[in-house]
Amino acid sequence: MARITLDGIAHSYDQDLSYALKPINHEWTQGRSYALLGPSGCGKTTLLNIISGLVFPSQGRLLFDGKDVTNLPTEQRNIAQVFQFPVVYDTMTVAENLAFPLKNRGLGRAAIRTRVSEIADLLGLTSDLHRRARRLTADAKQKISLGRGLVRSDVAAVLFDEPLTVIDPSLKWELRSKLKAVHRALDVLMIYVTHDQVEALTFADEVVVMKDGRILQIATPTQLFEQPEHTFVGYFIGSPGMNLVDAEIDGAEARVGEQTVRLSARYNKPPAGSSVRLGFRPDYTTLVAGGDMKVRVQRIEDLGRRRLAKVSLGAQDIFAVVPHGQSVPGDAAGIAIKPERLFVYVNDERVAGEPL
Repeated sequence: MARITLDGIAHSYDQDLSYALKPINHEWTQGRSYALLGPSGCGKTTLLNIISGLVFPSQGRLLFDGKDVTNLPTEQRNIAQVFQFPVVYDTMTVAENLAFPLKNRGLGRAAIRTRVSEIADLLGLTSDLHRRARRLTADAKQKISLGRGLVRSDVAAVLFDEPLTVIDPSLKWELRSKLKAVHRALDVLMIYVTHDQVEALTFADEVVVMKDGRILQIATPTQLFEQPEHTFVGYFIGSPGMNLVDAEIDGAEARVGEQTVRLSARYNKPPAGSSVRLGFRPDYTTLVAGGDMKVRVQRIEDLGRRRLAKVSLGAQDIFAVVPHGQSVPGDAAGIAIKPERLFVYVNDERVAGEPL
């Protein structure tokens, strides 16, 4: 299968059509990996369950390679799903667990052995093939669960519903790396649900950022960081998230409190009553003596590889980088920001200006 198409897909769990998932039009393509990212209750699991057939949408169509599968049951969609908690048979060996989906489809013994060996090698399970699953650790059991989802070579897509939640934090990096290597090796469409931005950004080719049942932006991890299209995306992606300060826009200048900063483009005056904010990443904001805007230093956080300053810009708190080897300015502290790193948001949506 080459693609999954969402054609106006939306869903409500009640009769008054208070949408848990607002209308979505999008397409996932063969060989790509996608992450559905957002806080609890944003609709990401609902969307995954609609794709898998566990939930039928209230409106819209779901197409698999152009075929309408909106009302087809899960078993007729040719997908594999990996859940938050490992789904394994404790009384079976690792090899028997991996072989189970293939035996159900009547594959020959030789073909099963070959495929089980391939998947076990990809996931680092070869040495455990003849061990009973009940004797294995939680991360090894989740590897088996991943393997059961990946073992079918004819599967249209593999869906992951927060598969690393129960895994020890020290082992998550290894499993993410394994999963990424498997994706490269198998060239299969993967969709991965998570509320953890690190998981999403390190796994996916493209990340779908969701909030309140709505998709806010679909982009590569780099694009989400460098050019967030919504204030929530800017704040949710990054640690700490994007600095967002109330501002007034006047052509190529922004006024924050009593201070003025130059922009890299000229903007139209926002409609009356609009919420206008200036967004800029802490990573591109430097604490200096003097600078574009005067600030008051509250505290310095030494994070080892970098130092962050929490500062007050008028009545608003923001973060800035303190260059290594630089002493912290006193009363003359300011921040320096390159104009091209400043974004203007009107009613939470990024607006583009005319280049100067």
